[in-house]
Amino acid sequence: MIQVTALTKSYGSIQVLNNIHFTFLEGHVYGIVGENGAGKTTLFKCIAGIEKHEGEITSQYSPLKNYVGFLMTEPYLFSKITGKEYIQLLCNARGKKNDVEQKNIFDLPLNQYVSTYSTGMKKKLAITAILLQENNYFILDEPFNGVDIQSNIIITEIIHKLKELNKIVLISSHIFSTLNDTCDEIHLLEKGSITKSVKKEGFSELEAEMKKNLVGNKINQLELK
Repeated sequence: MIQVTALTKSYGSIQVLNNIHFTFLEGHVYGIVGENGAGKTTLFKCIAGIEKHEGEITSQYSPLKNYVGFLMTEPYLFSKITGKEYIQLLCNARGKKNDVEQKNIFDLPLNQYVSTYSTGMKKKLAITAILLQENNYFILDEPFNGVDIQSNIIITEIIHKLKELNKIVLISSHIFSTLNDTCDEIHLLEKGSITKSVKKEGFSELEAEMKKNLVGNKINQLELK
């Protein structure tokens, strides 16, 4: 379990997260949705232990960051390192040994420098690495963004498997259908606060509400001809 209590985060005078409370349970997949700038990535960074914050984030594992696999929207990769070396580096950080070539499910050119990788290939490499770390918790910030449709299908099935293995998975995505396919609950983050939380049966209603609020009369404003 991960317990988030009164989580607040500010950058100077700008408050990004405001008094957030969450309980994340094993064997569940949680979606976090919101507009750009709502605070999703900052929330994930706080839970992953790479941002200081006010409030508490607790778990039965300590330090929590040593048990979290965090996929950033744009993973940072050293340019003069091969794909295989990157995976080995992350596995070594967890004391794990793996046959990297055998577990290369995305068919990546592991002996090439990651500087030659496309955006989608870099994301698939980072996903592979955190999976082979055998983490207890997974935070996936836009895992489907920039990745081909075949890999999206694989990533969806990976998330289902992580749930089956009783992991906690947190996901953000701007593609609502991917959340519908993977999540047990979705939480709407607006201006740093959770304004709505829904379970599976309420996903369609939330999507329709978000579409109405976001689109509104904007298309008509374009006066398309």
